[in-house]
Amino acid sequence: MSLKDMFERLEKLNAQAELGGGEKRIAKQHESGKLTARERINLLLDEGSFIEMDKFVTHRCTDFGMEKQKIPGDGVVTGFGTINGRKIYIFAQDFTIFGGSLSGAYAEKVVKIMDLAMKHGVPLIGLNDSGGARIQEGVVSLGGYADIFLRNTLASGVIPQISVIMGPCAGGAVYSPAITDFIIMVKKTSYMFITGPEVIKAVTHEDVTKEELGGAIAHSTKSGVCHLAGEDEKESLGMVRELLSFIPQNNADDPPYEPTDDDPLREDEALNEVVPDNPNKPYDIKEIINSVAYDRYFFEVQEHFAPNIIIGFMRLGGHSVGVVANQPAHLAGVLDIDASIKGGRFVRFCDAFNIPLIVFEDVPGFLPGLDQEYGGIIKHGAKLLYAFCEATVPKLTVITRKSYGGAYCVMNSKHIRADFNFAYPTSEIAVMGPDGAVNIIFRNELKESDDPVTRKDELVADFRDKFSNPYKAAELGYVDEVIMPQQTRPRLIRALEMSMTKRDSNPPKKHGNIPL
Repeated sequence: MSLKDMFERLEKLNAQAELGGGEKRIAKQHESGKLTARERINLLLDEGSFIEMDKFVTHRCTDFGMEKQKIPGDGVVTGFGTINGRKIYIFAQDFTIFGGSLSGAYAEKVVKIMDLAMKHGVPLIGLNDSGGARIQEGVVSLGGYADIFLRNTLASGVIPQISVIMGPCAGGAVYSPAITDFIIMVKKTSYMFITGPEVIKAVTHEDVTKEELGGAIAHSTKSGVCHLAGEDEKESLGMVRELLSFIPQNNADDPPYEPTDDDPLREDEALNEVVPDNPNKPYDIKEIINSVAYDRYFFEVQEHFAPNIIIGFMRLGGHSVGVVANQPAHLAGVLDIDASIKGGRFVRFCDAFNIPLIVFEDVPGFLPGLDQEYGGIIKHGAKLLYAFCEATVPKLTVITRKSYGGAYCVMNSKHIRADFNFAYPTSEIAVMGPDGAVNIIFRNELKESDDPVTRKDELVADFRDKFSNPYKAAELGYVDEVIMPQQTRPRLIRALEMSMTKRDSNPPKKHGNIPL
């Protein structure tokens, strides 16, 4: 074969691989509002940075006439590139080739870049759009999924893993994204579920659409499986780029630092008016978060799931930090099962990747009720407690108002290794609220009173003045400083700078046994 023939052969193979399942299937993909695997990669990565690997790999199945249906790439595009100049590994499932179904060879391609991402210490991004296991390959395809699941697990806490669901993701295939750190979905064109609508109808006689069962809205609001959801593929991929800007390359690196021109001593007098005089009146904790954040920008995660707790990222004095905050505007900021799970997993992610934690606390306690108790609020609430106790990153808390009972302990109290704890003058730190405390402590006195309503009001006011304030905690050193709300940002920045050289550790062990 001449040199010219060899070059022509390479060009032909490249053209076949880049055409994927062919022009008709590409057109069908576009008609359904979806991009192709390569279009998605080019949209996500820095221009011209993508280097493809295993471009000519094909399946090895010889049954069911598959030996006559071999397409270079075999349904998944793999390789590496950069996002905002930072190195990443990526795989993108190609629905135009065998519906993106996974074969043994396909799995080997994915496994190879997962191993390289671990070895080189860079984030791994998966763009999912697949019909699941390739039936023609039987147990080989199932084994391929298991090989991927194992590497997802081993990579957890070592390198960031981000899954973007851009089409179907069903059956056993959902477990790979489930193990990763963040799941981003596309509204109306992506879905995830273990069993589809047809199976559910046959077993439970329930009629449900794919969108209702496993669409982006369902998983953003009901299950909490989805962390972020974009209106279209472009927006969803943009979320990946933004998310990566807050997190490091691996667990040995520090989060990205970005110098800012925002004065670290900047105060905001408007914060003095945010927390209402009435302790039972709701307010939006995001007003405080946005005021503190650089450029007033907060990147919220899981916004529509368990909205009584807020999680996300912001920059503080140039540093990337994770935020956990009770939201008084929803269920009074109470902790329940969903909020505990949501907060606990986020705290563990930040701790695994050296991202400092900032906590804004206004919590009246844990949500009471049969559903919560039977649902396991004891073990689920303990997840958030466990996560904060285990975390060794810098941890700062601002108590804006209520801090009652066990929730006081859970929300990054001084007793579980918080570094700096601040409180507003409006804060109430006690075993329970004044009303409940008075009902218990002065039960007999109220029964014997000629005017129990007036007497209770007097006792509640007295209790609030003597005990439901931050000064008793400050006397004991449980609160480092009582600050004016306008001082929140400069105090946090100074405290964060002091704690960035923190050295803390946990006892040597294989791993802990978090209450799952």
